[in-house]
Amino acid sequence: MNRTRIAGIGHYVPEKRVTNDDLSKLMTTNDEWITERTGIKERRYGKKHEETTATMGAKATRLAAERAGIELEEIDFIVFATLSPDFYFPGSGVLMQRELGITHKEVACLDVRNQCSGFVYGLSVADQFIKTGMYKNIAVVGSEMHSMGLDYSDNGRHVTVIFGDGAGAVILQPDTRPDAGILTTKIHSDGTHAEQLAMINPGCHGGYHGDKEKYNYPDPSTYGGIFFTPEMHDENMLYPDMNGQFVFKMAVQKFPEVIMEALADVGLDKSDIDMLIPHQANLRISQFVQKKLGLSDDQVYNNIQRYGNTTAASIPIALSEAWQEGKIKDNDLVCLAAFGSGFTWGSALIRW
Repeated sequence: MNRTRIAGIGHYVPEKRVTNDDLSKLMTTNDEWITERTGIKERRYGKKHEETTATMGAKATRLAAERAGIELEEIDFIVFATLSPDFYFPGSGVLMQRELGITHKEVACLDVRNQCSGFVYGLSVADQFIKTGMYKNIAVVGSEMHSMGLDYSDNGRHVTVIFGDGAGAVILQPDTRPDAGILTTKIHSDGTHAEQLAMINPGCHGGYHGDKEKYNYPDPSTYGGIFFTPEMHDENMLYPDMNGQFVFKMAVQKFPEVIMEALADVGLDKSDIDMLIPHQANLRISQFVQKKLGLSDDQVYNNIQRYGNTTAASIPIALSEAWQEGKIKDNDLVCLAAFGSGFTWGSALIRW
């Protein structure tokens, strides 16, 4: 059975920088408050009505394909991870396929909706297709256009200050070496506390599950299962919500667990990790995990300070940057790990 290797990698971030001071002009916040709690100093915002989740993903994929030494027409499968798709449906995978100009051939597209864990989930799925020989050049993409769907009032500041836009992509190919490429992936989920980090409207839940007032569910006796109502807009019910403290506690538990699970699966130890690329959710989470695993600053790559949380795009962007900067070298053991909404979490070990 084949192994799966990363043959090419690329990322794209928009030009527009939005600092903490910029956001303080729109809502009651400041640089000190944001930096202390998240580590974020600035983030990137795409050009409204010009850039989209799919177009940013296409830019990252073009670079990844170029570095892999293949033509775009050689891509035979697209796995696209995002929580901020261009449309509710169809998914952004086919829109990126169109943007890349490869619609004349039969390219399969799969959209992954696992939020912060989306890229790791996508990598795990694509790994299976490479191993079985079904596809030869798979593009796994994480892309987010958060800035188009955030609440820039004081009501949404605890969420809005965290997120930014960007995209990252890899090209996966088969590798016959038994000790190279993706060594293992581990993915998990637990929907018990789904509403603690969620954007529940618009939707068809009609008041299903949980505390209606706490989660801003419409009254089912009034709205039934209606997908969207004017009241949702008028009552400011169309934005994401997060219980930050609860999410933090879960993340610092699941991150180390899933990393150690992957290491145990292949008979390695945390001391064998050359580079950890955690999902860039919060610098304080990354620092906690680093301390828990006993890793040095040189063994962990963080760029949330510059880009904020780019959700499904954060791992491939960070991976691409770390590789560009020479921090990942041949034969290094690279660990990817993520935790996010759902809750979902996962890890991947890669022998570079």
